[in-house]
Amino acid sequence: MIVYPNAKINIGLFVTGKRPDGFHDLETFFYPIGLSDMLEIVTAEGKKGECRFSQTGLEVECDVEDNLVVKAYRLLDADYHLPALSVHLHKVIPFGAGLGGGSADAAFMLKAVDAYFNLGIGTAGLEAYAARLGSDCAFFVRNRPAFAHGKGELLEEAALSLAAYRLVVVKPGFGVSTADAYRGIVPCAAGFDLRHLGGLPVEEWKGRVGNDFERTVFAKYPVLAALKQQLYAGGAVFASMTGSGSAVYGLFRREDAVKADFPGCFVWQDGVNDERLMMND
Repeated sequence: MIVYPNAKINIGLFVTGKRPDGFHDLETFFYPIGLSDMLEIVTAEGKKGECRFSQTGLEVECDVEDNLVVKAYRLLDADYHLPALSVHLHKVIPFGAGLGGGSADAAFMLKAVDAYFNLGIGTAGLEAYAARLGSDCAFFVRNRPAFAHGKGELLEEAALSLAAYRLVVVKPGFGVSTADAYRGIVPCAAGFDLRHLGGLPVEEWKGRVGNDFERTVFAKYPVLAALKQQLYAGGAVFASMTGSGSAVYGLFRREDAVKADFPGCFVWQDGVNDERLMMND
């Protein structure tokens, strides 16, 4: 079985409070995009609970057992005593970017194993497992535009289509750690209720739909602020950093050419195909 875990962007991100468990409450809007990894699973000879993991593409520097794909297998194996699996991940989505690539890989692994072995876990069950792996993992189970709150695991599906726009994602050659992004953050009430995002024209998002991490991250990495301004100068109707960075993105009217060059950066652009993404859930 082959599946294609896709990335997401954050449209707006407000850090609204500090939790007793040490995490932060936030409000954000997750939107799936077509930038994807490839994940293949096949049964393998071996004893139950054995996961043979291999990877190509972008190199992820972590121990195999710390990879979220392997952790997803272990999580289900603890309850379902799974047969041995051979798992291959081809990594395309940059990490340390705020695009949710690792979380997507984990969620799609859960969905693939559930379908491959006919476990019958169901959507709610898969979301519960995914939430144990990471705060935004649960989003990729349904993989549909959603308002997220709590740590990012509480989801409310919301109507929003960006099919009239071209999306350009730019990531420089470095990542941003979430811990660094939170340093200096002072939680406060959201500047805009992102539940109403779909009712506000994209051309009116600038100045109202913000990302609280931009203040701390741009101060440390001014190049990211420059990339955002370059997207606006190139014709974007809205531009923002996604998550805690380091990727920034711009939304352009579909008929407009993107008038910008980003040497030394990973650049991905595509028209937003909502129907294709809805099939990738």
